[in-house]
Amino acid sequence: MRCVILGAGALGSILAAHLLRDGHEVVLIARGQRAAHLRAHPLTVSGLATISVMCPISTEPAHLRGADLFINTVKTPDSRAALASLRALAPTVALSVQNGVVKDEELAEAFGAACVLGAMADFSGELRDDGSVLFTRNVCLHVGEPGGGHSSRAGELVAALQAAGITTRESDAIRTVLWSKYVGWNALMMLAVLTRLNTAAFLSDPDAAELVVRITREMAALADARGIVLRDQSPLPVAGIVAATDANAVALVREVGATFAQQAPGHRMSSLQDATRGRALELEETVGYALRAGEALGLAMPVTALCYRLVATVNRGRPAQPA
Repeated sequence: MRCVILGAGALGSILAAHLLRDGHEVVLIARGQRAAHLRAHPLTVSGLATISVMCPISTEPAHLRGADLFINTVKTPDSRAALASLRALAPTVALSVQNGVVKDEELAEAFGAACVLGAMADFSGELRDDGSVLFTRNVCLHVGEPGGGHSSRAGELVAALQAAGITTRESDAIRTVLWSKYVGWNALMMLAVLTRLNTAAFLSDPDAAELVVRITREMAALADARGIVLRDQSPLPVAGIVAATDANAVALVREVGATFAQQAPGHRMSSLQDATRGRALELEETVGYALRAGEALGLAMPVTALCYRLVATVNRGRPAQPA
């Protein structure tokens, strides 16, 4: 495949490195110091995979034409502007591994709905200060047709990514998969920023776990109002949290914390990585979107709203970044 990947952070780097190692043609769109580093040094991944490979870098994406596969990995605040410069790319298939539930609409605006596949990323890593990437979790990249069902193009893409080393599965209900992550992810995102703890640590804490439960239930009410069925899947068993008693729901969250402690003890949410580096947080396009949608439907989301305001304060107070 000829692949174009937007964003050279942890996920973009992991995907690019695996696809290059498996013989695919990859162009990685990067900017600033990250672009300069990758032009001078190999793209290096450690942890769950060990890869070191030179990667073609583009800093002028408007010049790119044609791709079998386009993947958007940039942070949500940068997405629309970045995609606007790529409208001439005309990819055969486009997908986004971003957080949130508006990403497919943005892809459709840029390239047309016909090329868009839904995706939910349950794999993660961390971009280190030396420019290398630590690959920490490889649970699953879910891919599927936005309207549901199976297709040859989704199946072929899943096979290619799986062969490259990214655990990937085709889903015939990608909307359920996406929302089942989104409902729990908002809680994880905000608690990581507010506690400044590794994922295992805050999920194992009883007070933080209770807040995760309350936010998850408020988010689940939004999904229910939209007629979206939720299910238990990594990273949180959201359907079980909604159905359980308060005490059992907290226990479920703490069990997830114990699993992280065993399987990925050093895992940090991307929001915590951004907060500690003074980067803009993925807040308005994720939690903010949920609160606006809930308000329009007359839903009460008090715990989500309170934590959102606290995280928004952190976001506004971050140090100014150099030009």
